[in-house]
This record gives sequence, C-alpha cells and structure tokens, in this order.
Amino acid sequence: MRPTDSPEAVPAPVATLEGVDELENLRIRGELMVQIKRLIRERRLTQTDAAKIFRVSQPRVSDLVRGKADRFSIDALVTMLYYAGEEVSLVVRPRQKVA
Repeated sequence: MRPTDSPEAVPAPVATLEGVDELENLRIRGELMVQIKRLIRERRLTQTDAAKIFRVSQPRVSDLVRGKADRFSIDALVTMLYYAGEEVSLVVRPRQKVA
C-alpha cells in the first residue's frame, strides 16, 4: 500500500472543509426557511394554503414551520419562494480570513 492510499494520508484541511461546507449549507437553508416562515406569517396563510402556493404537501409546510432544515435542500426552498412570487438573489463575496 502506498502512503497516499491510507486514510491518515488525507490532509486535515480537506476533512475540516467538509464540515465547513455542511455548516454553510445549513446556514443558507436556515435563512431561506426564515424568509418562507415570514411570508407565511405576513400573508396569514394556513399550512394548507401555503402548501398550495408552494406546490408541496401540508406535512412539508409543517416540517418547514417546525424548522426541520435537514428535510429541505436549498433548491427546494428556492423553488417554494419562486412559486410564492418571491425573488431570491445570491451574493458571492470573499470569505473573511480567520486569524
């Protein structure tokens, strides 16, 4: 076995970045979910009415309202906002360097 074939040969930053990617994905999903919940509240929608607008089932809306972020992809949340007539924009900027 070559040294590069062993699991120990994987550089630590690669393993660390996987966790960072996951956290960033969760943060983005959380922000989208907050906006969807705000929309439901402001429009005074029932979960059934929201489900019709978002083109999902009422149990999916229930999961969203309860904050179950692990059950939604970024794509699904953006699509729900689109069906509700909302515009989603994306801002990309350099990360701040950690000391």
